[in-house]
Amino acid sequence: MSENLYEILAARFPADRARPCFLLSDGSAISYGQLETAAGRIAALLRERGVEVGDRVVVQAEKSPQAVMLYLAVLKLGAVYVPLNTAYTAKEIEYFVGDAEPRLVVTDAVALERDSQAFAPCGACAPRQASDIASIIYTSGTTGRSKGAMLSHGALADNGFALTRAWRFTDEDVLLHALPIFHVHGLFVALHCVFLSGAAMVWLPKYEDDAVVLGLARSTVMMGVPTFYTRLLANPAFTRDAAAHMRLFVCGSAPLLPSTFAEFEARTGQRILERYGMSEAVIITSNPIDGERVAGSVGYPLPGVDLRISGGDTGVIEIKGPSVFTGYWRNPQKTAEEFTADGWFITGDVGRRDPDGRVWISGRAKDLIISGGFNVYPKEVELLIDELEGVVESAVIGVPHPDFGEAVVAVVIGSADAEAIQEKAREGLAAFKTPKRVFMVADLPRNAMGKVQKNLLRETYSGTFTAT
Repeated sequence: MSENLYEILAARFPADRARPCFLLSDGSAISYGQLETAAGRIAALLRERGVEVGDRVVVQAEKSPQAVMLYLAVLKLGAVYVPLNTAYTAKEIEYFVGDAEPRLVVTDAVALERDSQAFAPCGACAPRQASDIASIIYTSGTTGRSKGAMLSHGALADNGFALTRAWRFTDEDVLLHALPIFHVHGLFVALHCVFLSGAAMVWLPKYEDDAVVLGLARSTVMMGVPTFYTRLLANPAFTRDAAAHMRLFVCGSAPLLPSTFAEFEARTGQRILERYGMSEAVIITSNPIDGERVAGSVGYPLPGVDLRISGGDTGVIEIKGPSVFTGYWRNPQKTAEEFTADGWFITGDVGRRDPDGRVWISGRAKDLIISGGFNVYPKEVELLIDELEGVVESAVIGVPHPDFGEAVVAVVIGSADAEAIQEKAREGLAAFKTPKRVFMVADLPRNAMGKVQKNLLRETYSGTFTAT
């Protein structure tokens, strides 16, 4: 029996294919039937252009319903979908194309869908096994070259079903979709929850405050990154009434500040549901629909996911489960390095678990600071600084130091005084954890999903104590 992800998704589309899938900004809609037909036509066009089972199709195209149709068409053919960030330059694309060796590169999904209209829809799906690769997602490459994480048809299907159940998606839901679709969050997490439940989407080309506020009135669920929620809270139009129609706000891809969590609850009466995931495993843990959603916690492992902490009460998170990736594309050495001898994937995230199993993330293992032989977890220092008056957000890093090996440095957005921040840190932290320098900045460098790029901060401030 074939386990092609396209067949699994399409089997859950509404029986009445006239029901809307995309609700567009101009008031029009695209039905499930139109989505299915267009995906079939694009699949026929791709096949005519030589795309076969297992071929890679690289896509660097603007967000559009046609790009989603293309994604489904690639799955249908049994080819491998490789989405790329639309911000990548030609030089960066050269690397990805050289690594993936695709049969086809698509930069305009709208034009491709238009060209496909001359074709009869491709009917049959290519048979695929659960272990066959459906997509390659290139990691953000914060250390060295980006690596292609291979995600199988079975892994994506299993995670989609787990999330649909965990977050109680039904065909009565309407997802506000403002995320990019070159990333796991907007592509797999959001779309698969919709398709597997037969729900609809308010489809926004990108995040814009006013458009999101308007979209909330006809939505029931929103998925976002922390930046979405901080921007909403800064918009006077985002009131309790504006959020009253919503049943669920989900946040991920970067840590949500406890202050944002608290302010959001005070404004709307609702608690944001935080979850934890990564390109190599999609979603790993989630706060519950029922029960306590705790600020700063990412909740509990999804059903089927095993999670353990290596190296003590606080240590590197290791996982097993059906949604864990197959390995890195054409990189068996790196794949082997990322798994333990007994088969657990080493996430590289540092965290801990409560006695009841709730998970807390302290940061990335590579962000751990060792100052004078003592371990400093940046998250602990950031939490203290973020509570201070005049601080909007902080990022704590380690930089080279001639005496201590590494020194703790805080880079802070806000109006607070740098010396006052240091003084408060001394009151609440051991001396080795206290920032030896505090830099006040207007903004922090972030990736496309809003995650602070600490590798860039370390480069920027690397000469703080060692420059001659």
